[in-house]
Amino acid sequence: MSQTTSARPAGPPVPSGQQPAAQHVPDESFLTPVPSRALLVGSFVLALAYVAMICFAFQRGNALLFWLLVVTEVFHLAQLAGYCHTVWGRDRARPFAAGFAGGVDVFITVCGEPVEVVRETALAAMAMRYPGPVRIALLNDGLVAKKADWRDVEVLAAELGIECFTRTTPGGAKAGNINHALRRTENPFVVVFDADHVPHDDFLLHVMGYFTDEKTGFVQTPQYYKNFDENRVTRTSWQQQTLFFGPIMSGKSRLDSAFLCGTNMAIRRTALEQVGGMCEENIAEDFLTSLFLHEKGWRSVYVPKVLAQGLAPDDFLNYYKQQFRWTRGSLEVIFKYNPLLRRGLTLSQKVQYLTSASYYLSGAVVLAGAVLPIIFLLTGQTPIVTSTMVLALVFVPYLWLNLAVLQRTSNASYSFQAIAFSLSAWWLQLSALAAVLLQRKTSFVVTSKAVGAGGQPNFLRLVVPQLVYIGVALAALAVGLAREGVSASLMANTAWLSVHVAISLPFIAAAAPRRARPAAGASDGAGTTVLDLRERDLRDQPSGAGASAGATATAPALAGEETR
Repeated sequence: MSQTTSARPAGPPVPSGQQPAAQHVPDESFLTPVPSRALLVGSFVLALAYVAMICFAFQRGNALLFWLLVVTEVFHLAQLAGYCHTVWGRDRARPFAAGFAGGVDVFITVCGEPVEVVRETALAAMAMRYPGPVRIALLNDGLVAKKADWRDVEVLAAELGIECFTRTTPGGAKAGNINHALRRTENPFVVVFDADHVPHDDFLLHVMGYFTDEKTGFVQTPQYYKNFDENRVTRTSWQQQTLFFGPIMSGKSRLDSAFLCGTNMAIRRTALEQVGGMCEENIAEDFLTSLFLHEKGWRSVYVPKVLAQGLAPDDFLNYYKQQFRWTRGSLEVIFKYNPLLRRGLTLSQKVQYLTSASYYLSGAVVLAGAVLPIIFLLTGQTPIVTSTMVLALVFVPYLWLNLAVLQRTSNASYSFQAIAFSLSAWWLQLSALAAVLLQRKTSFVVTSKAVGAGGQPNFLRLVVPQLVYIGVALAALAVGLAREGVSASLMANTAWLSVHVAISLPFIAAAAPRRARPAAGASDGAGTTVLDLRERDLRDQPSGAGASAGATATAPALAGEETR
C-alpha cells in the first residue's frame, strides 16, 4: 500500500471563489476481494468434468451441432481458466517512496465536454498536493473535432492560469491529442485524466511514489462513477466496473499485466517515448500501448484505491459506443498484434492479454448457445442425446458454482443486470468482429432532441437483433409444441430458451425511451432521435466515460474477462 505525506498544492493557485467541489465518499469494498482458492479449483474441476462428459460420456446427436457445442464449451473452459489464473491471489507489495518528487505534466483531455465539467476537473487537478514540480494543461481537441465551443476551453485555461494545447491537425483521436502534448512538455512523468474524471487532492501522493522503481513504466488507478445510481445504464456500467477494477486488475497487477485504462493513470515519459508515444493505430489506444510497454520490459502497478471520480455513460447509446470501441480495439489486438507472437512478453503476460482480448469473441459463443434450443424446436436435432435429468445433474452444479465464483471474487457487487448486459452484447461483439476482419471503419452518428434530466431518446434500433431473437424463439416454440407435444425435451429446451430471453430483457429495457423527470412548474415531453450508423472512423469520436469491465455467465455459465 502506498503512504502519503503532506505537500503543497501541485498546480497554480486556485482562483478565489473557485474551490474544487466536495467529493462523494465512495464504497471501496469492491477493491478488497478475498478469493477462495478452494472455490476456484472446484469450479475449474467441475467445468473440466462437464466438458469431458459432453465430449466423451454422452451419445452424439447431429455432428455439426455437436462440434459447435464442443467449441463453445472449450472456449468457456479457457475463459474460466484465465479468470481463475487472474484472481488466484492479491497483488504483491511494491517499492514505494513517500517523498518522491519527480516532475509531473498533468494532461486533461478535452473533446467537446461541457466547460463546467472541464472546470471541475481542472480545479481539482490544481488542488492536488505534491512536493515536486507540476504543470497542468488542457488538451483541447475541440477544434479538430469541429466542436462549436472549442474556444471556451482556451478561455477557461487562461482564466485558471493553466496551459491549453489546441490541436489544429487531426489524427489519432485521444492518443494523437496526448502525443501532441507530449511534444510540448518535458517533465519526466505524465498523468492523464479524462475531462470528466475529477482527481482527489492526494492522487499524486498515492501514485507517484511507485516510480522509485526505475523499471516501473506506468501506474493505473480505478475508475469510479460518481453518477452510478442515476439510471439503469449507469448502475450496470458501474457493476461491470467493480469486477474489472476489483479482482481482475489486482490479479493482473500481481502478474505484471495491469494495463492502462485511458484515465486516472501516470506514465514514465521515457517508457512512453520508447514505444513511440500512445498508439494511434487502434481505437483502444491504452490497451495496445500497455502491451508495447510490457513488451519492452517495463513494469506496471495497479493501485486499488479510488483516487478520482468520473461519469458513467448516462444513456444506452453512449454505453453502446463505449462497449463497441473496447470490443473492436481488443479484437484488433488478437488479429493484428497477437500477444502469443510478441517476443518481449512473459508467458503470464501473453496469457493475460490473450484472455482479456479474446473475451470479446464471446458474442459468437453466446449466439451459438442461444440458437441450439431454437434448432431443436424447429427441427428436433440436438448436439447430444441424454436424459434431461442426467444433464441437469452435471450442468446445474457447474452453473451455480460459477455464479458463486463471480459473487465471491466481486464481493457480491456483480448483479444479474451486469451479467445480462454482458451476454446481450453478442450482436455488438459480432459487428465489431466483422468490422475488424473486413477492415471496415465504423462509428455512430446521432442527431437527437433534448429530453431533459433523466430522459432518454429511443435507442431500440440498437437492440433489433435481440428483439428478432425473441420473435424467432416464440415462433420456434410454437413449431416445437406442435411437433413434440409437452415432452421432457421440449420443456428442457423451452426452459433454456426462456433463460436467453430473460437475459435479453434488461438490455432491451435500457434501450427503450424514457421520459424526463419534469421540473417544477414545467411540463415534461418525450424526445426523438434519428440514429445513423455510418462507416466512419470511430477513433475520431470522443471516447465513452471511463472504462468498463465484466464477467460472463453463459450457457453454461462461467467467469470471463473483459479488457475494461
